[in-house]
Amino acid sequence: IVITAVSCHPANSFVPATRSFTTSVNVQPRSILHATIYDEEVSVSRTSPTGETIEYPLRYRIHNRRNLSSYQAAPLLVLHGGPGIPSHYLEPLADVIPYRSIIFYDQLGCGRSAPGPEFGELRGSYSIDQSVDDLEVLIQKLGLGRGFHLYGQSFGGLLAFEYLKRRAEAPNDDAPKCRSVVLSSAPSNVDQVESVANGLISTLLSTDPDPSTITERFRRMHQCRTPIMPQPLLDAYDNAAAPGSWRGSEVLRGYGATPPSEAASRMPSCLVLRGEFDFVTEECVEGWKDAFNHNFVRMKVLDGCSHHGLLENGGMYGEVVDSYLQEYD
Repeated sequence: IVITAVSCHPANSFVPATRSFTTSVNVQPRSILHATIYDEEVSVSRTSPTGETIEYPLRYRIHNRRNLSSYQAAPLLVLHGGPGIPSHYLEPLADVIPYRSIIFYDQLGCGRSAPGPEFGELRGSYSIDQSVDDLEVLIQKLGLGRGFHLYGQSFGGLLAFEYLKRRAEAPNDDAPKCRSVVLSSAPSNVDQVESVANGLISTLLSTDPDPSTITERFRRMHQCRTPIMPQPLLDAYDNAAAPGSWRGSEVLRGYGATPPSEAASRMPSCLVLRGEFDFVTEECVEGWKDAFNHNFVRMKVLDGCSHHGLLENGGMYGEVVDSYLQEYD
């Protein structure tokens, strides 16, 4: 989730005010260099204001393709956050979980799936439901007949949940089976996390009222606790959706995760991760326990981390995620 905070940043979101940062010591540069080309795509459709159906490319990349059909380790499908902050900052997953196939894709309108300025006329076509539609198209294209794991970071966790809820309410025997889901720093209620984040901002301002430094201080305390901004995160912001389009918490206001209907099938087991200093606090993830229609929702706090545990302590993060996936392979 990119928190909209009018009082903190002239761009109304927590993005870096400068691009003078360099790569963090916690992330090796090759993590982004070997993942810059998304050379595969699938077409997704939108309807123009005139009623015309237009096809747009949704671009993706498969790390370790040779293991895509592995019987020992099911592939991991990765959903980035924002909305509108592309997958660059999650590509280090390929370094900390190197043997498993991992599918990265940029959601429509950002990163390598930004189709051009003409798409600005279709801003009303962005929604969680549309994003779930796109995800279903991608999963159908990939096949994944032996099943897969789903991973969603921040907003990507909301998207993962809504996909699984749709599948639980309308089972499809032809759809690949999702074996488990990881929700990383994903709030179950957007208005709640905005309120919590604003409270954290107020606390920081009470100790130092300087508004010119609040974005960086918030970043260092609650977003990514590295001395300098990690390069993958900078790359993601540099390729984010245009301000005013499908980007930031303001386009998600009013969202709260609700359980599927009583007739729905059982949803996959879930691991909910968050950092010790995350602006997605304990109260912001408690709602996931009631949103899933079973009791197999496990909570895990990452010591010393905030919102981007992968970029703060990649070794620990990869071990936690992969050990959970192995339970359901």
